[in-house]
Amino acid sequence: MAIETDAPNTGEALGNGADTLPQIGLISQYVKDLSFENPNAPSVYQWQSQPQIDIQFNIASNKVADDVYEVTLKVEVRAEGDGQVAFQVELAYAGLFGARNIPEEQLQPFLLAQAPALIFPFARRIVADAVRDGGFPPLLLDPIDFGALYMQQAQAQAAQIDAGVAGQA
Repeated sequence: MAIETDAPNTGEALGNGADTLPQIGLISQYVKDLSFENPNAPSVYQWQSQPQIDIQFNIASNKVADDVYEVTLKVEVRAEGDGQVAFQVELAYAGLFGARNIPEEQLQPFLLAQAPALIFPFARRIVADAVRDGGFPPLLLDPIDFGALYMQQAQAQAAQIDAGVAGQA
């Protein structure tokens, strides 16, 4: 017979179904929103210049149930040439993640760094297919180091907090 206690997580499984081991799993992934615009067709296919492409990313996470989090990767692509829009793609691609027994200080880095890295290859393919299906060469997004971006953002926020504290003194 196992004795259950309210002891802190030691990384060992407890008896009688009381599991304290950290667990994270991808439950599902899906397109939340997808838009492709080709406002200057068919004249866009006659343009001689290469379009300038601007790509923006945004990551959001929210808790949708106990131990279940949705991470949304938003990708916006705008291609302009000859002073006009060649094409524009907006994609909101999400993953539903289950996370149990994860300390709060470790959950945020996972949701904003590792989770987007897991779903990015699928979002990348959707963007490439949408651009190709719009009559343009597929746009293959470069790999992104979401961990480094998370660290940069965390350091910038820490610097802002430090500057705010110093300004109040």
